[in-house]
Amino acid sequence: MTTNADIETVGAPAWWKHGVIYEIYPRSFQDSNGDGVGDLPGVIARLDYLVELGIDAVWLTPIFASPMVDFGYDVTDYTDIDPLFGDLAGFDRLVAEAHRRGLKLILDYVLNHTSDQHPWFKDSRASRQSGRRDWYVWRDPAPDGGPPNNWRSEFGGASWTFDAASGQYYYHAFLSAQPDLNWRNPAVVEAMMGVLRFWLDRGVDGFRVDAVHHLFESESFADNPPNPDWVQGMPPAYQLLRPHTVDLPEVHDVVAAMRSLAEGYDQRVLIGEAYLPIDRLVTYYGRALGGFHLPFNFHLISTPWTPAAIAALVDEYEAQLPLGGWPNWVLGNHDRPRLASRVGAAQVRTAAMLLLTLRGTPTLYQGDELGLPDVPVPPDQVRDPFEINLPGLGLGRDPVRAPMPWSGEPNAGFSASEPWLPLDPNWRRCNVDIQSQDPDSTLSFYRRLIALRRSEKALLAGAYRRVAVTDSLLAYERSFGARQLLVILDLGGQGGRLGVPAARILMSTDSSREGEPISPGALTVRPNQGLVLRLDR
Repeated sequence: MTTNADIETVGAPAWWKHGVIYEIYPRSFQDSNGDGVGDLPGVIARLDYLVELGIDAVWLTPIFASPMVDFGYDVTDYTDIDPLFGDLAGFDRLVAEAHRRGLKLILDYVLNHTSDQHPWFKDSRASRQSGRRDWYVWRDPAPDGGPPNNWRSEFGGASWTFDAASGQYYYHAFLSAQPDLNWRNPAVVEAMMGVLRFWLDRGVDGFRVDAVHHLFESESFADNPPNPDWVQGMPPAYQLLRPHTVDLPEVHDVVAAMRSLAEGYDQRVLIGEAYLPIDRLVTYYGRALGGFHLPFNFHLISTPWTPAAIAALVDEYEAQLPLGGWPNWVLGNHDRPRLASRVGAAQVRTAAMLLLTLRGTPTLYQGDELGLPDVPVPPDQVRDPFEINLPGLGLGRDPVRAPMPWSGEPNAGFSASEPWLPLDPNWRRCNVDIQSQDPDSTLSFYRRLIALRRSEKALLAGAYRRVAVTDSLLAYERSFGARQLLVILDLGGQGGRLGVPAARILMSTDSSREGEPISPGALTVRPNQGLVLRLDR
């Protein structure tokens, strides 16, 4: 159990500890010029919506110059904006407008790989004698002429591509169009640290660091062993365990260097993307908390949606956190199926209450505040290279990247022309305009819930204590000083009764119970209901 003393002695609160982070997938947020793709002026146009929602920081997925083979995660110039989204002057306006409204801006830092069209890689590929040859990972063929080893790409197939001109293979953890940088080369480290300085000097408030656990490969280049737990339907890359390609110890030195650089600026945050078990994830806080401020915790996305499983997850995470390490929680992002499609529409608000009342920093994904589900994408409109490479496995990410529905206007107010991906078929009945006018909508619920979180120090910085777990209910206490809140969530959809002291309901997933006084005794919780109670004692 955490205590107020633990929290208060760890240092002055930073904005990223008390804030709510909101992920924007710019291609699908708001189009301003009618090309069917969202852009930076579109983000600026919707900043007031974000302020009204109550969030504190915006994280943009990649907006750098790119051929868009993987929609921005294949970079050709780290210090320029892709024309699809705007230009540097437009980016500066976005920073200024966000800051004017009290919003922080976080960029997506793609450091593991570049595009194969990046000038660095073109130079590296030009000749074995190129000055940048060692900026990427090149190896001779195996004796039979095939790839150097059995390493597999995240997106299917071998993670080695043969370059006939030089007679060697280059390594790519993802697409062949995304060659991995060689972070063992000091020149690469210097160049990529320069990228961070460029954007920090321009006023960004932090970075979400992409795929950081892929940063190093074993110098032995030994084969990865088979995964005995792999079953049909899992990504083919998981057929192998990955001790030689994922989460190598050298990565922590790079994270520490990035943190040291960020500490030269005021109140900047580093957030790491690493899909790892909790015991390995928490090592990314670094020695003496000199690593990431927030190693992204994605475990709520994959944990079975039951009270027992979620309670055990929270207990394990809290126990594994290093002293002073600040927790964080994520329920959705641009890579995983949407919350509403995973837990069901009836659980959307209860899930939101879980996310926004657990201890630590929550991150929301655009559209989850509307309860949007995954959007069906016909085969002839698939855009995601993951789905194109591995069709039929249900791994494609297009359904979660559908454009935001803003209104009942044509194309849901997202664009003056046909959007780059299909809209949710229900967009005429489920959009921002309609939900903003309905005090009982999911959007209105999110706004009230975020406002409650902002107003209650017990939720922002208080201790966490598990109170009860039943077949359907999870209950926990958040407390700061004399202020005690009890959160009760029906995650099983069955409802139930729970003994509680005298209290008053501050918030419920249906607003009809808000303000209701509770006498000591057994409290009835309706199916799919979530409650936040202020205890009178």
